[in-house]
Amino acid sequence: MTLTENGSLRFPEGFLWGAATAAHQVEGQPADSDWWAWEQIPGKTRDSATAERACEWWAGRYVEDLDLAKAMGHNALRLSVDWARIEPREGQWDQTAIARYREILGALRQRGIEPMVTLFHFVSPSWLAQKGGWLNESTVRLFERFTTHVVDALGDLVDFWCTINEPNVYGTYSYLLGAWPPERHDLLSTFRVIRHQLVAHAMAYRAIHRLQPRARVGLAQHLRVFDPYRPRCAFDRWGAWLQDLLFNELVLSPPVDGVLRPPLAMNVKVPELVDSQDYVGLNYYSRDMVTFDARQPGMLFTRRFAKPGAEFSMDGWGEVYPQGMYRLLKRLGAYGKPIYVTETGIPDNDDSKRSRFLVTHLAAIHRALTDGVPVRGLYFWSLVDNFEWKESYTARFGLIGLDVETGKRTLHDSGQLYGEIIRGGELTVNMLERHAPELIGKAVA
Repeated sequence: MTLTENGSLRFPEGFLWGAATAAHQVEGQPADSDWWAWEQIPGKTRDSATAERACEWWAGRYVEDLDLAKAMGHNALRLSVDWARIEPREGQWDQTAIARYREILGALRQRGIEPMVTLFHFVSPSWLAQKGGWLNESTVRLFERFTTHVVDALGDLVDFWCTINEPNVYGTYSYLLGAWPPERHDLLSTFRVIRHQLVAHAMAYRAIHRLQPRARVGLAQHLRVFDPYRPRCAFDRWGAWLQDLLFNELVLSPPVDGVLRPPLAMNVKVPELVDSQDYVGLNYYSRDMVTFDARQPGMLFTRRFAKPGAEFSMDGWGEVYPQGMYRLLKRLGAYGKPIYVTETGIPDNDDSKRSRFLVTHLAAIHRALTDGVPVRGLYFWSLVDNFEWKESYTARFGLIGLDVETGKRTLHDSGQLYGEIIRGGELTVNMLERHAPELIGKAVA
């Protein structure tokens, strides 16, 4: 992709333009899951809010949001199904839940919006959590069985699947940092959970292709950029390399060569893992500076922090660093697979920064395309303000604003801008002048 004669940045025909959601965050009327049980304990979420209503998709208000997505010009949506709804008790399947998901998927198809369905997005049925959840190796086969059931029931409406969302984030927040259920603080358990999810991805990948040989199947990898705070300091460079190895590379390489390396396992090769992705999904939000810190043995003598003086989103949410999008896409290009940006976005409660974020990160994607990286689409996080896990409704990511009390939807200025970009298939010079004038006439550096 190159600049047009007037300097706009044009995207290729067939590019997927969409947004991303997750079942527990938008549906409301939650099923019996580990998250639903946990968030009802006072103090677990910000302001002790819960997903009881969320965006009320289960009550039918998905129609409003899909109509707004269509009006913006979206031709794609990433959404998930809730394991706890579909299999509320082990081995028992809820056909009513399947029917509702068929309604939602049918509504997408009617609007010309291609669904990408995620099979696991952080939430487990309570019965599974009581068996040990992802710490229990038997969950691998249970997830394969769940996948088979879902694909058999929904496959005529879906051929674009994402098996598991962010194994490294799930393992870190739930089993290392203890911020999410089940609130563990155990490094070995963290790696065990990530290992089980990677193997489960492989088994699900094979199961889907047995049922749908032409399906497109991948997983969504959350990657961060880790840079040494003092580039000339060998200890800081080592720390950045170590963080990248443990957070990024540990989950990136197994779906390619099938090898589970230390600390996941002792170079165990899992045949089902070899070449187990038809595309690479990238979830990208920010970067961390890394420095050596002898006072942090629990963090392997490293400390991560946002670059002082950088552009930020909300307080405490990290640096806005669009160059990281380009750097990671270039890195993923080496795998020779189509790439979808399955998430990127910004917490921005007054919608004052989202338009600039959208323009600068799309410019970074365009730069990668110009370099020959096979980026096929963008799913912006998120379609509508939703229940943002532990932060509940205090961090707003939506292109569509949500009044939590009334349920009223309002298309943000950033959503209107995204619609303009989609309909034109380009970032115009005027868009760049309004939101990122430093990019006029040059690529993202």
